[in-house]
Amino acid sequence: MGRPVITATDVLNAGRGGTLQAPSDAIITPLARDTARDKDVTIVVGAPVQSPSAGDISQQVRTIVERLLAGSGGDTPAPGAAVKHASIRDVELDPFPYPGPPPGMDVRTRDVVTDADGSPMAAGYMSITKGQFPWTLNYDEVQIVLEGELHLGGDARGKVGRAGDVLYVPKGSSITFGTPTFAKFVYVTFPANWEDA
Repeated sequence: MGRPVITATDVLNAGRGGTLQAPSDAIITPLARDTARDKDVTIVVGAPVQSPSAGDISQQVRTIVERLLAGSGGDTPAPGAAVKHASIRDVELDPFPYPGPPPGMDVRTRDVVTDADGSPMAAGYMSITKGQFPWTLNYDEVQIVLEGELHLGGDARGKVGRAGDVLYVPKGSSITFGTPTFAKFVYVTFPANWEDA
């Protein structure tokens, strides 16, 4: 079994000012360390790791077999998975934790569905102000524009999304996210753990 890897997504899931327990042999990515510093998350290395009980392992095996027999390959939620509801009215967006946006461009995001929810895809909200920045996707992404104009350049060849529009950006695309004024949109990524893809 390989060493556990702590990613920026794990840090974000701990919540601002939270604590993240990491086994002593964990690999902590540089982006995870930067995100922890930005979000005031304490990573405690050397936390005791509990071995799963026989019942937990039996349930995991049962779930995998059920998915394989159903032909889903893991693309459906586990039995008993809960429906999750997120509302933009209840979500505060955080500063974009990755390099790229130029000074003066305000980019904010918040993941609202992650692999921690048992989902094979992730979703969240993003807002950007005037400007543009480059991004290369190692995952598939759909954007649903809520407000303003979202301009996608590079491989997207100048696509413009307005409120109610849906844009699909395939894995491997090198694009620019931009807007002449302001844009707010929902993003949906596949796979959910896109940082590890």
